[in-house]
Amino acid sequence: MAGSSLLALIDDISTVLDDVATMTKIAARKTAGVLGDDLALNAQQVTGVKADRELPVVWAVAKGSLVNKAILVPAALLISAVAPWLVVPLLMLGGLFLCYEGAEKLLHKLLHKHEDDEQQAHLAHHEPQQQALQAKIPQTQRRAYRDAIAHQEHQQ
Repeated sequence: MAGSSLLALIDDISTVLDDVATMTKIAARKTAGVLGDDLALNAQQVTGVKADRELPVVWAVAKGSLVNKAILVPAALLISAVAPWLVVPLLMLGGLFLCYEGAEKLLHKLLHKHEDDEQQAHLAHHEPQQQALQAKIPQTQRRAYRDAIAHQEHQQ
């Protein structure tokens, strides 16, 4: 009798574990869009960034994404628990905003092409000056460090 009770208990546990696995799979499928929406960083967005700055840019995007998820996922769960009827209108508002952003980007590309060309020419003109300034930064930092040490020694 005790053996059959143990088998029944093990059967119940395996059924619960199977249900948890099924529900986890469904939840992961439903939240895949929320978790991966802003992690995509394509090469065009990193164009013009020096190779040694690419990883910090990607890391900054990943950190921002994690912060967004830490806020958005609990908020989405709370909204779906408290007011499930509000989920669809909020998703529609989000889609509407994405449509607005896309249309704005297209219109800017079509209507402001001349301004973009001027901006590129301006950046190309000032790039050597910017590179010279960036080359001076390590020298300035070393000089400031030496001055701070000398000042510290002078006070002692």
